[in-house]
Amino acid sequence: MPIVASKKCYSYQTAELAEKLDLLLSELGGLEEFIKVGDKVLFKTNLLMGKAPETAVTTNPEFIRVLAKKVKALGAEVTIADSPGGLFNDKLLKRAYQKSGLYQMAAEENIKLNYNTDSKKYDYKEGKINKSFQLASYLEEADFIINLPKLKTHGLTMYTGGVKNLFGCIPGVLKAEYHLRMQSVHDFSRMLNDLAALVAPELTIMDAVVGMEGEGPSNGKPREFNYLLASTSPYYLDLAAVKVLGIEPAEKVPSIKAALEDKIIKKDKLEIRGDKVIAADNVEIPKIEKENNLLDSRMPEFLSDILEKFLRPKPVFKEGKCVGCRTCAENCPPEAITMIDNFPKVNLDECIRCFCCQELCPYDAVEIKYPLLAKLFFSN
Repeated sequence: MPIVASKKCYSYQTAELAEKLDLLLSELGGLEEFIKVGDKVLFKTNLLMGKAPETAVTTNPEFIRVLAKKVKALGAEVTIADSPGGLFNDKLLKRAYQKSGLYQMAAEENIKLNYNTDSKKYDYKEGKINKSFQLASYLEEADFIINLPKLKTHGLTMYTGGVKNLFGCIPGVLKAEYHLRMQSVHDFSRMLNDLAALVAPELTIMDAVVGMEGEGPSNGKPREFNYLLASTSPYYLDLAAVKVLGIEPAEKVPSIKAALEDKIIKKDKLEIRGDKVIAADNVEIPKIEKENNLLDSRMPEFLSDILEKFLRPKPVFKEGKCVGCRTCAENCPPEAITMIDNFPKVNLDECIRCFCCQELCPYDAVEIKYPLLAKLFFSN
């Protein structure tokens, strides 16, 4: 079974990152066991949107810098790639690279940034719920994929890490199609697990030095967790990473629950080497909708349907922050958002609660609100 390596790391200073990455990867046999001379190595980073490193929305560029130096020292070539939310084109990619700090870092280290925005259909007959995927063509150019997620909470899936980071392999607005086709959190999570199996990154290394809590993946609060984690399996890495967040049991996270149900992982087979993983205190974890319905499946369907209308969360747009940029309306999978007098209005009957509007808002102008009845109904 795959090993998960863990090392405490307290800063993004070059010397500390270099030392801790060596110690981390030595638990897996050393980076030289994976990378060969001449390899084209793809760094699949988390580049959700153009946000400064201190916001903890994207994988930290100094973490990527130090790892890239180590890979290049072994005679390999590095390319950094991802598909941010929204349109997938050269202009928006460059903007995201610049705002996240990757553009300057890559120039300083002579590292290639991907600008290939083509995509290709991949059949995947082994998929539990998805038998094909439309994926970014940058994957084809790689001999070796290193998955570089950021430790964050997530308003739709509770947590985003090794498996969820690979959703960025689906180009731009095509992500909306997957939200539309798999509107339940459970089905969406099984799709993510299928995608991770298809992409099959050879190595996943998580930046959990500073992560995010609360309404992630883009509107939460930065939080020091002081860990680096690594594994050959993004599934087992996630099983270890949720311990840092204090999510117990791990199957509260829908993708982990689905992986356990589909026998992709086994909890008793998790082996963590290196530093002990200890939960941070009082991490703010977002509530999520239950798998297919907010209400227990044992409740009569007619009553469930009536009550659900009063229990479902909804996006609320903040007048003081919204600038009318239209990002939410342009990226809403069911097209449930319209602009009225340059301000977004959501049709809650059409809203599928994917919360892409919140995730992609560059001005933090979208809040997810739970009705008072829902707070009472789902309180622990």
